[in-house]
Amino acid sequence: MTTEPTILLTGTGAFAARILFDIAATADAPTRVFLAGRNRERLQWLKVAAGARAAIFNTPVTVVARESDLLAEGAATVLLEEAKPNVVVQAASVQTSSVIAGSGDAWSRLVAEGGLSATAVFQALLSSRVAAAMTRSGSATLLINCSFPDVVNGLIKALGHQVMCGMGNVAILSNVFAADCNLTDRSRIKVLAHYQHLGAWRRPAEARSGSAPRVWIDDEEVGDVFGRFRGVKLTPEPVIDISGASGVPMILALAQGRSWAGHVPGPYGLPGGYPVHLADGALVLNLPPSVSRDEAIAWNARFEEENGLVVGADRHARYTGVLRERLAQHSPALAEGFDVADLEDVHGAMQELRERLQRQG
Repeated sequence: MTTEPTILLTGTGAFAARILFDIAATADAPTRVFLAGRNRERLQWLKVAAGARAAIFNTPVTVVARESDLLAEGAATVLLEEAKPNVVVQAASVQTSSVIAGSGDAWSRLVAEGGLSATAVFQALLSSRVAAAMTRSGSATLLINCSFPDVVNGLIKALGHQVMCGMGNVAILSNVFAADCNLTDRSRIKVLAHYQHLGAWRRPAEARSGSAPRVWIDDEEVGDVFGRFRGVKLTPEPVIDISGASGVPMILALAQGRSWAGHVPGPYGLPGGYPVHLADGALVLNLPPSVSRDEAIAWNARFEEENGLVVGADRHARYTGVLRERLAQHSPALAEGFDVADLEDVHGAMQELRERLQRQG
């Protein structure tokens, strides 16, 4: 095993690239990134580009590239055995993030109308396989799932696997709000937010309505969040330059055994996103004094309960609200939900539906 901390980063898309490049630019201690993906040319380019960024910023980062298809049987196990990582960052997905801004076919319209939880089984497929491989190996390595963590981390937990947290979503909002207020001390701001809150900030200020994230500055709750942060606006596309970057300080802190405070979605499978504190390799909720843990969890949970995908204590995942209605129009059987143990089979059925709707245009 190498002496420097090792991060296993799976995926070669834009999200994984942002993570890799920012690690290469900011790591201040020797760090090894074991980068794995199935696109050979893209993999090699990311290795070269990250190496160049490490040289530019004079950081002690080395990158090892391995071609690997997580859809292949046993691929995750092989990666874990070879890399022997301190932290696993799973950023590969069979559902591209471009669906967020798409509207060119019936599948994109279903996602736009019913919500991103329509993609949950696609987002969960590879992450659940990595988590399962870690469980089988008895690994105590920490897993960060970057694929739709507000919802998928609950599925991973229901499957009996461990997941520490995700990246982005609540951290997007907490960081743009902190920047808007010129808060150089980021610990002064605390945000509760579900991924569903991002949509409002993609619209013009005058068009924002509905539930807003909850924000505290110096433990005083902001009364009018839409008004206070009127000048903040996100792009319609995935804001990967913020979301992919948001978890890098946490990843490095985990790899190097340091403490850290910030915001993450889906900590230990909880719904939505929270302020957290990392110490001794474990996350704890870092809520303002006026909010209890149960209140914060219940507040986040209600959004999927009203519209989305909820996993019950019986491990049955059920669709709710508009999403359930839209799915039922195309597949009444899928709209009924599924037992999480049948995730792989449900993925196949959902894939057939997605392909059919995409052909409809």
